[in-house]
Amino acid sequence: ATLVSLELPDRHGKLEDCVLGYDRLDGYLKSSPYFGSIVGRYGNRIAKGQFVLNGITYHLAKNNGENHLHGGIKGFDKVVWNAEPVKEAGAVGVKFAYLSKDGEEGYPGNLACAVTYTLTNNDELIIRYEATSDKATPINLTHHSYFNFTGGRRDILGHELTLNVDRYTPVDKGLIPTGELAQVAGTAMDFTTPLPIGLRIAQVEGGYDHNYVLTGSGGTMALAARVVEPDSGRIMEISTTEPGIQFYSGNFLDGTISGKSGRVYQKHFGFCLE
Repeated sequence: ATLVSLELPDRHGKLEDCVLGYDRLDGYLKSSPYFGSIVGRYGNRIAKGQFVLNGITYHLAKNNGENHLHGGIKGFDKVVWNAEPVKEAGAVGVKFAYLSKDGEEGYPGNLACAVTYTLTNNDELIIRYEATSDKATPINLTHHSYFNFTGGRRDILGHELTLNVDRYTPVDKGLIPTGELAQVAGTAMDFTTPLPIGLRIAQVEGGYDHNYVLTGSGGTMALAARVVEPDSGRIMEISTTEPGIQFYSGNFLDGTISGKSGRVYQKHFGFCLE
């Protein structure tokens, strides 16, 4: 269920692929940092690889230091989904389905998931997530494309980001939220007005990898983020029904991955809005 290409026109109508990835399947299977993936059962980190639910402690893989990350050793990014085409009025797409069995990666319950990607005639990419379980279980599905609206030719630090937020969740050294909901105003975390991603990134230890609390969120579709790449003129707006959005500035890209057309992905060569 991985998005491998997203071609977007610049202000002159020139199409370029604006998500990081590989030219061949092998790359995704061997060493992908979740390029274009559907992440599950649980996007982001679970502290110390365990959680308590209904009085039972569940133990998960510690695949990110002492913590559990993005569903574990074989998360939803590494499984084969069933797929079928979708046709709607003014749109086409693919519906992916996967059954995560009780106990998979340590999680309880048989979890039936469906993720539908739809491309509309209005240049919208719509991602719909559905899941049902026969036991109580934590679930936090997300999409993990690394965007770069220069077509992947240089870093994303000049992209201008706006986030419709007023608070964020500070994290500890292991990138686990502390529980505090801090105001963004007056800090390097503030993107309530359009600013280049790289303008204050040096003030954020390690770079941006934080969850933001969306203003007015909670079940209704609302604008969460807007990104503008000034040179190409490409613009992306993200709307979601979810209460938060994770902004990641590609801090762990380190030049060891050769991606599409042999391009070497250096630090900050892609950003994610999960």
